Amino acid sequence: MPAFRHPHRVVYSECTLGNHIYYGRFLDLFEEARGEFLRSMGLPFLALQERGLILPVLEADVRYAAPVRYDDLIHVEVTPTILGRLRLEFAYRVMGPADDVRVTGRTLHVATNLEDRPQRLPPDLVAALGAIA
Repeated sequence: MPAFRHPHRVVYSECTLGNHIYYGRFLDLFEEARGEFLRSMGLPFLALQERGLILPVLEADVRYAAPVRYDDLIHVEVTPTILGRLRLEFAYRVMGPADDVRVTGRTLHVATNLEDRPQRLPPDLVAALGAIA
């Protein structure tokens, strides 16, 4: 199955004086795309949270290949890469207007309840992601 692609138009508030996205904002873009990916499967973050599940980040990596600039229409690709009983990893590729890779990254998550106690990923999430991963 191909990666989920989330479009994003770069807004001025995301940029530095040098007219490119501030490096830390890519984690925001990853979260935005990851949330839309789960929403597309009928499992938005809010529904999971209402069931007592959150997915805090344990690790995050970002690698920068080329700048992304103000008003660029980009796509953030999301692919689940690890699916365990408690852990879940996503890989990301930020594609520029010419569909060239500008940034790559990954986030590793652990499933917890609202009191930060580890818990198993719910079967419906595992089933939905298992068909993809």
